Amino acid sequence: VRKLKFHEQKLLKQVDFLNWEHELRVLRRYRLQRREDYTRCNQLNRAVRDLRDPFRMRTSAALPDKLCALGLVPTRGSLEPCDFVRASSFCRRRLPTLLLKLRMAQHLQAAVAFVEQGHIRVGPDVVTDPAFLVTRSMEDFVTWIDSSKIKRHVLKYNEDEA
Repeated sequence: VRKLKFHEQKLLKQVDFLNWEHELRVLRRYRLQRREDYTRCNQLNRAVRDLRDPFRMRTSAALPDKLCALGLVPTRGSLEPCDFVRASSFCRRRLPTLLLKLRMAQHLQAAVAFVEQGHIRVGPDVVTDPAFLVTRSMEDFVTWIDSSKIKRHVLKYNEDEA
């Protein structure tokens, strides 16, 4: 077997042969369009787990509060739930996934399309990035934009039904 060239070694460092099936499953389940989004979620996950060493444990009293505000852990109490934060936890807080949860879209693909086409706003801001992470406090402010034809269609449907 010949020795790998530099660029071949560099490419091999980017590929994870052990976890690629799990990665594909998460990419499909949460309709992540770019592998970089999954990598970023994994990096955030690693950063949360790395905050568990003894020195940082004393200095990271705000970590459970931040993770609870993001909606990644259910309670603010201790650092124990921080161990169970995974990349899929971050994916569940993405805007298209929350649109499904709020029943504003029937399918994840449609939710991604609504966000990319500019039909959704979070608070006063129109969001066109499907990788937008929605915090717990902003979850109540996810709505249709005022000029959206989908919003008009939903209102018309609700009037006809009433």
